[in-house]
Amino acid sequence: MGTIKKIVVAYSGGLDTSIILRWLKEKYHAEIIAVAIDVGQGKELVSLKEKALRTGASKCYIIDAKKEFVTDYIFPALRAGAVYEGQYLLGTALARPVIAKKIVDIARAEHADAVAHGATGKGNDQVRFELAFKALMPNLKIIAPWREWEIKSREDAIAYARRYSIPIPVTKAKPYSSDANLWHISYEGGILEDIANEYDESMFQMTVSPQKAPNKPVFVSISFEHGTPVAVNGKKITPVELIQSLNAIAGAHGIGRVDIVENRLVGMKSRGVYEAPGATLLYSAHRELEYLTLDRDTFHFKETIAPKYAEMAYYGLWFAPLRRAMDAFVNETQKNVTGTVKLKLYKGTITVASRASKNSLYWEKLATFGRDEIYNQKDAEGFINLFGLPLKVQALLKK
Repeated sequence: MGTIKKIVVAYSGGLDTSIILRWLKEKYHAEIIAVAIDVGQGKELVSLKEKALRTGASKCYIIDAKKEFVTDYIFPALRAGAVYEGQYLLGTALARPVIAKKIVDIARAEHADAVAHGATGKGNDQVRFELAFKALMPNLKIIAPWREWEIKSREDAIAYARRYSIPIPVTKAKPYSSDANLWHISYEGGILEDIANEYDESMFQMTVSPQKAPNKPVFVSISFEHGTPVAVNGKKITPVELIQSLNAIAGAHGIGRVDIVENRLVGMKSRGVYEAPGATLLYSAHRELEYLTLDRDTFHFKETIAPKYAEMAYYGLWFAPLRRAMDAFVNETQKNVTGTVKLKLYKGTITVASRASKNSLYWEKLATFGRDEIYNQKDAEGFINLFGLPLKVQALLKK
């Protein structure tokens, strides 16, 4: 402990990191530097620097990483079609590697001996942070207070904060935790731990209830270039603005809520409630455009790697060679994924209204059930005979 003179802390101002600053200073007698990474959490950053300095930090950096978060993490996952266990759009999992990367940058600049994070010993985030630290700066000592201190629960953490007059964003009456960024907000803990309980409607911040959404549908067009979204309703905007715009549009129509019991990396099941309105629209539109522009074999093979890509992001393996190798394949598949998809939003539902691409592989003259001069239906007989030959041989030999 005596060799650690400077610790850089991944600081969010939430319950855990609020108390960690004081705890680290008391235990390690080291200089504490708080680093908050702005990935779109908004109001959570207000007065964060003042709070960090008041509760034990000698410095507090607040770094805007929203653009990098979108272009280098969110969009690659979107192009890959990465969805964990069929529902989770990886909002927290994708934010952790960019946060860890910025923490490492500050640790280098400050010549720090160690980094610390507020992830619990039960969660996925401890793995995500620490694997990223190991990949980017392997000689750094990593401190995980939840694996060291005597605090054993959220209630203990709240009591510690009150003892030292540390302001925190949760109470014993409402102890579920939330994590917000551009891509989503997650909720877990508290009443959500009982899977018999329906979530509390007042909890949500990005979406209205589908029942309270407008009684008239709205149409939104999303344009892509090489698998990357570039415009909303015909207007080209920056990546950050694009997601913010779609969050507002989809959230107003009750789009993007998920309640899932998921398999954590550490081996247990946990319940997470998520709202990801803009992300849900982007995944829907991107997939529709791939239906239109990818050949059958490429589309089907890409579907086989998408869950693996999602799993690697979820497991904290963003900086692993395999994930980068999969990106090379995905980027090759996206060369023709250019076009526009119009979606119809109505009370929590998404319907595809139209699709258009200069690279479309849909040929109406070939697909028609009307008269055509392209497809010879007699050819199907020979195809079926050959395709079904193994089944026919098996049946004949059994007799």
